[in-house]
Amino acid sequence: MKRFIIGIGGVTNGGKSTLSRNLHKVLPNSCIISQDSFFKDDSMVPTDSRGFKQYDTLDALQMDRMMSEISSWQQDPQNFMLSKAKSFISEGTRVFSLIVEGFLIFNYSPLNTLFDKRYFLQIPYEACKLRRSSRVYVPPDPIGYFDGHVWPMYLKNRREMEDTVRDIVFLDGTQKKEVLLTSVYKDIQQILQTIQK
Repeated sequence: MKRFIIGIGGVTNGGKSTLSRNLHKVLPNSCIISQDSFFKDDSMVPTDSRGFKQYDTLDALQMDRMMSEISSWQQDPQNFMLSKAKSFISEGTRVFSLIVEGFLIFNYSPLNTLFDKRYFLQIPYEACKLRRSSRVYVPPDPIGYFDGHVWPMYLKNRREMEDTVRDIVFLDGTQKKEVLLTSVYKDIQQILQTIQK
């Protein structure tokens, strides 16, 4: 049984979840672990002097729990998939793939070392702000949160990532989701064909 771990990172509202779900649909024996599922309770997330919750940091996430989940998949991908109600195991494939998606997956070195392939979705400031404003968050973004915290933290986290991580494929998140999927799927298929030999 062979294992392949794909990282899909990027800016908030850049299309990470959409690409991950679409890839999961076409990639046999795959499942998704999303970093957004591991946020700490709101009461545990610190607030800065302006009253902005510091969600865009690793300290706002339960990374130990996320790593434990990934470790469970690594130990037995087949049983891990069977424990997920929506997973379907294809008999003809010898490779099990894990799609890990999130906005800070490449900034956490214990996780970053696990990836066999890394993709990063980027979109311009204007598009990101527009998409973010159309989403409903719980708790909701306070006035000025995007410009005062979200975007500056994205730029900071991205600089740190680029200083420490290599082999990232940067994707244009403004492209149609079908175009993005085709590009990434073709890339991964070539790798999987090599692995399965």
